[in-house]
Amino acid sequence: MDSAKFTSESVCSGHPDKICDQISDAIVDAILSVDPDGHAAVETMAAHGQIILAGEVKSRKRVNFEKIARDQIKRLGYTDSKSGFSNKSPMAIYVHQQSPEINMGVARKGNHNGITGAGDQGMMFGFACSQTPQFMPLPIIIAHELTRKIDKVRESKSLSYLRPDGKSQVTIDYKKGVPVGVSSVVIAVPHKENITLDQVKQDVYKKIVTPVLAKYGFKISAKDLIVNGTGVWHNGGPSADSGLTGRKIVVDTYGGYARVGGGAFSGKDPTKVDRSGAYAARFLAKNIVANKLAEKAEVRLAYFIGALKPLMQEVETFGTAKKSQKVIDDFASSLLDTSVDGIIKGLNLKRPIYLETAAYGHFGRNGFPWEKIV
Repeated sequence: MDSAKFTSESVCSGHPDKICDQISDAIVDAILSVDPDGHAAVETMAAHGQIILAGEVKSRKRVNFEKIARDQIKRLGYTDSKSGFSNKSPMAIYVHQQSPEINMGVARKGNHNGITGAGDQGMMFGFACSQTPQFMPLPIIIAHELTRKIDKVRESKSLSYLRPDGKSQVTIDYKKGVPVGVSSVVIAVPHKENITLDQVKQDVYKKIVTPVLAKYGFKISAKDLIVNGTGVWHNGGPSADSGLTGRKIVVDTYGGYARVGGGAFSGKDPTKVDRSGAYAARFLAKNIVANKLAEKAEVRLAYFIGALKPLMQEVETFGTAKKSQKVIDDFASSLLDTSVDGIIKGLNLKRPIYLETAAYGHFGRNGFPWEKIV
């Protein structure tokens, strides 16, 4: 199509689902800090006056799950017990040792000389395009910038009346596949009762939306900004809407612009290929585009539990390739061994680096090994 629109959303770090992602990834980091060979698959649920942790771990040293969870909830701004959810809310913990059957497939002792097998089955997709300096689709990049800015003005007290939680949504206009404008922005933010919606909208437009769009050379009028579509939002967080680990997989990846795999990321150690395989696929796709072999690339991987190497490894460039398919495939193969061990070692994933991924997306941000251009 000559003209099209595409919309992506993001959520703030205090969104109920993101609270859960951050607790789960803080637990992963704590386990890897005391045991780099530790395993984790931990889910968190947050609801009105309730926190639940469930899953399985394998670690040579114990970690304090309750303290980790309460510290994250406090950091995210939920400290008022009167709100119905806080760092003092009741907590139930149902975390047990990892299934020995799964561990047998992951550890692969004996004849396999300790080579790591996949901790789960599934398919993973990595994507990159030339729309932005981050080699990401523009809608999700701007959506993340908006939620990060919402959190920043709240935490810095620039807009001290804002409460934790919040969402953004941005619609981009495209012509012949190139982003040319922003047609609308939607912001949802809970705020104190003594502040009018008109005041919130004015402040959001001036201090959040306008500076973020300006970074990308865009602007919108105030009439194209929607703030709190129902007209009222005072009470956010898990007391209003329950949260669950892994429920924001589209927000975490490409904002719906590209395919994603069947599994979420947070709460999982890197033997879980839902996570590490998706990181590897993004690494390959980004480097294909960054090295000008194509304008757009999708890398596809698939594994089964205990697999040493992927069942599938394919690269699709959607007709944008600048080199032959063989050159592109050979380039990808030379960059990274996509066996489970190859990914973990090649990207150095047995480190406590995962809490930082659990808000504002796993891709398109500097500092993560899968974002490195070689």
